[in-house]
Amino acid sequence: MAKSGYPFTLGVASGEPLPDGVVLWTRLAPDPLDAKRPGGMPDRTVTVRWQLAEDRAFARVVQTGTAAAQPEWAHSLHVRVAGLRPGTEYFYRFSVDDHVSPVGRTKTAPAPDSTDPVHFCFASCQRYEHGYFTALRHLADERPDVVLHLGDYIYEYGKPKQPRPGRYVRPLESAAECTTLAAYRRRYARYHMDPDLQAAHAAAPWLALPDDHEVRDNWAGGLPGNGSSPSAFLKRRAAAFQAYYEHLPLRVRPTGPDLRNYRWRPYGRVIDFMLADTRQYRSGRDMLGREQEEWLISRLKGATARWKVLAQAVFFAQRRFPNGTLSADAWDGFPDSRARVLANAPDGLVVLGGDVHNNWACDLRADWSDPASAPLGVEFVGTSVTSMPPDTDAKAILAANPHIEFFDGHRGYVSCRASMDDFRADYRVVGHVDRPGASVSTAAVFTVEKNRLRRADL
Repeated sequence: MAKSGYPFTLGVASGEPLPDGVVLWTRLAPDPLDAKRPGGMPDRTVTVRWQLAEDRAFARVVQTGTAAAQPEWAHSLHVRVAGLRPGTEYFYRFSVDDHVSPVGRTKTAPAPDSTDPVHFCFASCQRYEHGYFTALRHLADERPDVVLHLGDYIYEYGKPKQPRPGRYVRPLESAAECTTLAAYRRRYARYHMDPDLQAAHAAAPWLALPDDHEVRDNWAGGLPGNGSSPSAFLKRRAAAFQAYYEHLPLRVRPTGPDLRNYRWRPYGRVIDFMLADTRQYRSGRDMLGREQEEWLISRLKGATARWKVLAQAVFFAQRRFPNGTLSADAWDGFPDSRARVLANAPDGLVVLGGDVHNNWACDLRADWSDPASAPLGVEFVGTSVTSMPPDTDAKAILAANPHIEFFDGHRGYVSCRASMDDFRADYRVVGHVDRPGASVSTAAVFTVEKNRLRRADL
């Protein structure tokens, strides 16, 4: 292995925090973009040593062990560490032969009875060729308790023949669209070589959900949406989900074209995180599929935390465009599914979304057309990290949708702090992504009071 070069070129990550454990990730790749051998690795299993410590200098190591990096999983590692203290910061690293990885910081979820405040950030839509991931560097500097990534971690597109201005700032590893396992692996490697993305992974544990571009634009259920055969699409989806798993700190492996993404992650008595998959189970006018919807409604009904945070990929509230149309690819295309979720909305419901490449903040209402109807919760929609936004007549959309309180067109992420008493969301934005070094600022701050948005002073 020593002759193969430095193997930790894609960084380290952690994720899926529990009160007593976490998943540690890395992938061995001395030549990340090798077109013949994944990561430039030999076709054999490699033993990797890992360490977990209470301090960054590793003077107080609490656990250590070895794990097998297997070629069939692109030499990725998903080490499940257990027996840890709740709500505790740890540091980890990997080594093989004489090579030592960068150090990562992680943190376990709080104990079930904890009332300690929770600081989390969420982000989505990080198209590599559209710009620099500077927003993720600023997110890393916050050292949150956990990061939620709400989809479009990669984009499967190839290079357009005539790129529009600002839409091909950085070159991809290939001009071709990803359709095979080898292509998806190289695309993830291209992204993971970015130092700002590496910093964000090394700064905090992640909870990640895919949206559409991890597979193909606007896919839904088992249908590709582009006229190709369902069997060919499911083969492509299997490849995409395998590469997704190989490059993120997930607990669950895919089985063929299926990957269980919906899950519950409690954070003490402050937050119940409920992560929902809004792509894989779509059918007809059903957004979630029966099994997932029953799971979600059961979780909403049984949630005891102060804040019930539904994290998912797409716009949840109604968003009527000036011409009167609605988006068929968001929850507006599945109004019955949304109505069933809102019919079971508990006190303290907060929905998180992404996908649309702009910042929005919305009140959730029983009747969208009646400003006096019962408040059922709020929604915070985060902008993209880099992905260019569509043309948006924001003024007209706000006028047509009085429950939508806010729009902002910058790139960035959202930083949230929740306690037993309040919930606060800061929209953090950067001024540019077409070159490195952008500073970060706060575009708006909202709190939640009696299931309604309240704008706070900056």
